[in-house]
Amino acid sequence: MKTQSSIFFALFFLLFSWSCSESERHFLKDKNYRRQVYEQFQKRKTLAAHRNEALLSVFEKESLRLEQREALEFLYAYMPLCDLADYDGDFFLKQIDAALEARDFFSWGKTVPEDIFRHFVLVYRVNNEYPDTARNAFFHELKDRVKNLSMYDAALEVNHWCHEKVTYRGTDSRTSAPLALVRTAWGRCGEESTFTVAALRSVGIPARQCYTPRWVHTDDNHAWVEVWIDGTWHYMGACEPEAELDVAWFTGPAKRTMMVHTHVFGYYTGPEEKNLETPLYAKINLLENYAETRTVKVQVTDENSRPLDGIPVKFQVYNYAELYTIAESVTDKSGQTSIISGLGDLMIYASNKDFYGYSKSTPQDEITHVKLDRKPGIACEADFIMNVPKEKPVKELSSEKIAANAIRLVYEDSLRNAYMTTFISEVNAFQFAKENQLDSNETWKYLHLAQGNGSEMREFMFQEKNNPRLFPFLATLSEKDLRDTPAAYLRDHLPGQEKFQVKRSVSDSLFISCISSPRIGQELIQPWRNFFRQTITASAIHGAPHAVSFLLNLVRDRVTIDETENYYNCRITPRGVYELQTADSRSRDIFFVALCRSFDIPARLEPATSRPQYLENGQWIDAVFGSDEIPANNLPPTHSKTHSKAQLIVQNAASNPIKPGYYSHYTLAYFKDGDFHTLDFEDNPSVAQFPCQLALDEGYYRLTVGSRANDGSVFVHTEYFELKKDTPYTVNIRLPEVEGKLPVKGTVDMNLTVNLHDQSKTSLKALSKGKGLMLCFLDPGKEPSKHILQDFPSVRQALDEWKGGVLLMIPSDKSLQTFDATVFKGLPQQAQWSTDDNRQLLKVVAGTLQLDFRDNFPLTVYLSRNGGILYASAGYRIATGEDVLKTIRLEASQEEQ
Repeated sequence: MKTQSSIFFALFFLLFSWSCSESERHFLKDKNYRRQVYEQFQKRKTLAAHRNEALLSVFEKESLRLEQREALEFLYAYMPLCDLADYDGDFFLKQIDAALEARDFFSWGKTVPEDIFRHFVLVYRVNNEYPDTARNAFFHELKDRVKNLSMYDAALEVNHWCHEKVTYRGTDSRTSAPLALVRTAWGRCGEESTFTVAALRSVGIPARQCYTPRWVHTDDNHAWVEVWIDGTWHYMGACEPEAELDVAWFTGPAKRTMMVHTHVFGYYTGPEEKNLETPLYAKINLLENYAETRTVKVQVTDENSRPLDGIPVKFQVYNYAELYTIAESVTDKSGQTSIISGLGDLMIYASNKDFYGYSKSTPQDEITHVKLDRKPGIACEADFIMNVPKEKPVKELSSEKIAANAIRLVYEDSLRNAYMTTFISEVNAFQFAKENQLDSNETWKYLHLAQGNGSEMREFMFQEKNNPRLFPFLATLSEKDLRDTPAAYLRDHLPGQEKFQVKRSVSDSLFISCISSPRIGQELIQPWRNFFRQTITASAIHGAPHAVSFLLNLVRDRVTIDETENYYNCRITPRGVYELQTADSRSRDIFFVALCRSFDIPARLEPATSRPQYLENGQWIDAVFGSDEIPANNLPPTHSKTHSKAQLIVQNAASNPIKPGYYSHYTLAYFKDGDFHTLDFEDNPSVAQFPCQLALDEGYYRLTVGSRANDGSVFVHTEYFELKKDTPYTVNIRLPEVEGKLPVKGTVDMNLTVNLHDQSKTSLKALSKGKGLMLCFLDPGKEPSKHILQDFPSVRQALDEWKGGVLLMIPSDKSLQTFDATVFKGLPQQAQWSTDDNRQLLKVVAGTLQLDFRDNFPLTVYLSRNGGILYASAGYRIATGEDVLKTIRLEASQEEQ
């Protein structure tokens, strides 16, 4: 019996030990969740079958542990199409190994719950960037720096490291990968937050990027970072370290916003409200972490007041002169739906494609009723006011903490600036140009724009120095392309410029911009031209009766469209579309244009609508990818379309106090598939002057015009109209009047003196030149102050003509040795810089305004010639210069009356 008992306990121990060992090796410990992931993984294997070898051969590695296998299955089960198309299994396994190494290395790794680690550490992607190997590089650079810190202090320290590497500067909408951002040393907030999240995850700290899709008190949006510390989510400004968490310049604006959200990769069971939930990801609502909220209830009915089920509902705010959707939902059987939002107004829009309706929701409404009784094509107008949440007090740090942190920021700026001095200098660029017989000014221009990518750009220039199309080719690229594209990728698109068998009579400029250029939409530039030339033989193209029809057929037959699974809206590269054979429509369109350009067919995305087009007999023709059969003669009428054009005349009303700008004061939107889509005329010369004439497709349109008041509220006018061929239509851009007169908010003694940076001393009265004074108190190290400086070029001419004073003041405690005022171009001619010793003038102005001001920079005021404060704005706000101009003009008009 004793022997049998011993054997029994020995077997039990072995079984127990084996069971525990097996349990510890699982990455997904919950059996039900593991089963769900596996089932979704099997579906994605089928979808990605055409890249089976690249993606799935990693599972055949003998050394692959169960934990790695399950982590891979989790990533594959939920990743967007762009990642299935453009990366391979080894890339994802390295991401997993780095995440697991960080978890095991740092003391806080064992405190992070499995679900938090799974969604906010393991995942290699933050938003719509093109992922790279930053996680591995950042881990090795940061691990010794933070390993002995608490999780809280480590998060702060990582952000200081990020500030050493990157600072804020506005860029285009394509999001640079973290390593590319480090090479450049600056980026917009969406890039800074992507970079900072990547750095935090590299050391095992759960992090996520948060967005307010649009502010409501001002134009623009913002992105920042939340970190999970010991069971609680905290926020921080990306690359903008403070002495504590939950302190940032955007704290005040975030209390006034109407939505804060983030994407969560994978099936997520967290406690936050989900604005959207799909089998692959969730979009969660984080607004309650920042602002007072309300439940916005909506009832949708037909024209006979009957509830409508399954109707898409859009919750919209006014921003950049358009009604922008910040959240979407669908009605239930009772015709109702709801979201959590802030204490401001929303425009609720709903449509069943045949009819549409809209209604404004205010904080006082228990429920907002939307009746679908408007039919597209019916002309009408509407005027309304969009009110915004009121300002709220914010937490302030002690002056001691602020001062200590400022010292660190100065040092970190010096490290970054020291790195940037390694970029090629003008002298060296001119020497390089001379040695290679290149145009000196053009060479310096592009080497300077390349920033940290200068060595790649120099190599490309050297290789193509005898190519007469070198600089025209570089001119087709965006500045970001110059900063992050390797020379080898560029050479794929400029290999001597030999043409194919079919010669096309196109101008050299058209050849460069619509054939040779690799820049199509907002995708990352990759080498695809030679791949297509080798994979799809030129003889097959030019042997077809119509080359474009051949390519249209290829796209239609090869690519399956899926509009839901590429959910980060990161465009698939042209080669990735070809290999995966599944894509969203926008990536498909870029693929078609790339195919055409690969075989010398001029092609583009139409600038205002982004429709894919090719040039045929001097006319741009829309490519149509339908399911219809190609006619027997293989000609393209079924797969191309020339839209009937109508003429729209846009005029500037004589009563406008300022010249309206597109996206600043007005936009045009066309009706398609039940919704209004804003035409993209940003920086388009077609709308630069009034009157302007636009050739637009026939159809139904909406004009939106707005004027923003000093409190952030907007007076909006909308006009709905139909454009028809041969019937020109005229719209007048008349800025709505903001009701009420300018109040005097306080008075400042204009005899007060200031010390200018040229060492001279003068009075506010002298600076005003008998007209008035625009006075800006700035923190040059923070994004909001940089915004106002970058806004000046758009109003410089008007301020110059006004001839009043502009004074830019930096409090002495915010003065940075590394600050260089000369980098801000386009300031008014009369602009002067000054240092405000001990905040003396700032205290006077803030006291007059009865403002408990500490660090909510910038503070901008407009002083009349008598010292009356007629305008004041504190904190982050877009188009402040424009608001001051409105004040100046209104003051002048009131004086004339």
